[in-house]
Amino acid sequence: MVEAKAKTKETGVMEHGSDSRSEHPDIDPIELPPVKLDHLRRLTDDTGLLQHASFAVPNFHEGYCIDDNARALIVSVYLEELGHAEAFDLACRYLAFMAYAFNPETGRFRNFMNFQRQWLEQRGSADSHGRSLWALGHLLGRSQALSLQGLAERLFQQALPALLDTPHARAWAFALLGIHAYLRRFSHAPAIIQIRDELAQRLLRLYQKHRSDDWHWYEDSLTYCNATLAQAMIVCGRSTANSSMTQAGLESLHWLVNEHRDTPDGHFVPIGCNGFYTRTQERARYDQQPVEAKAMVSACFEAYQTTQDRRWYQDARWAFAWFLGHNDLNLPLYDSTTGGCRDGLEKDRINENQGAESTLAFLQALLELRLAVNAA
Repeated sequence: MVEAKAKTKETGVMEHGSDSRSEHPDIDPIELPPVKLDHLRRLTDDTGLLQHASFAVPNFHEGYCIDDNARALIVSVYLEELGHAEAFDLACRYLAFMAYAFNPETGRFRNFMNFQRQWLEQRGSADSHGRSLWALGHLLGRSQALSLQGLAERLFQQALPALLDTPHARAWAFALLGIHAYLRRFSHAPAIIQIRDELAQRLLRLYQKHRSDDWHWYEDSLTYCNATLAQAMIVCGRSTANSSMTQAGLESLHWLVNEHRDTPDGHFVPIGCNGFYTRTQERARYDQQPVEAKAMVSACFEAYQTTQDRRWYQDARWAFAWFLGHNDLNLPLYDSTTGGCRDGLEKDRINENQGAESTLAFLQALLELRLAVNAA
């Protein structure tokens, strides 16, 4: 079981806690870049969102994937909440792609499509399925575009049961975030609640199985989109009033924050994708991916909403600063001239390609912080 930590009187959950890290720079909200959609528009065509770019030019050779169209649908929901006029048209385009991707024979979404609109598989990965449910849940739970709700609801209901058949923790976490958003609006949905409870218990059991005094995590390795696991645990704990889940989510996220802060000046250092980080072995420092910064922003903001401890909000802005140049090379990943985000930080250079995944990671993190500023 998760060890008990100090609890606040107000929330009954673990405090952020003290540690030996140095203070990170506090990024003022007025320094957030403006929302610029130019590159997102360039990557979006009549079919959906192209997944790659050569520098800032869309790369037709690589086609499309549902992973990025699902991410783009979430961005569209946030744009709607911020009052952007293009939100509905973008959401409609990405939702249409997702509907075309769903294969009713398998109950799963296809993922990859070439530029000739030919599917390259009959079913996509478990992660892409989970991300699709994440996006549909956000549309159903947060959007006011009622004309999109019917199709999104049908896809959500048809696709959700397949999550019970996958052993992949990240797919569970992505889907749990979508379920959480869905239940904000449709709270009386016993079948959905049952699936949420089952997946949340699975995630908690993983944490209890792998956690030790020096390793507060759900697996024996840190790979990709790591903070999303902690975020899913936090939202499930809060929505079900399960203190063990809340405790696990906050404890694991606090540990993860410290694992990503190991330099003298305390800037954010994602786990590198060239080898990742297996327990007891050396961690890979490169290549650093924008999705890691985005996942940390989202998870820390979720912790802030749960505890009202402002240090979590500062941690969200600390992770976001990685996009703007607070990183190993002191170079910005975000390109303010195009509105795109470069694909990664290598040992001695920036990957200059501005693909959909990277651009959406930046936009989603930026929009979440702007929504937080507006709420405040």
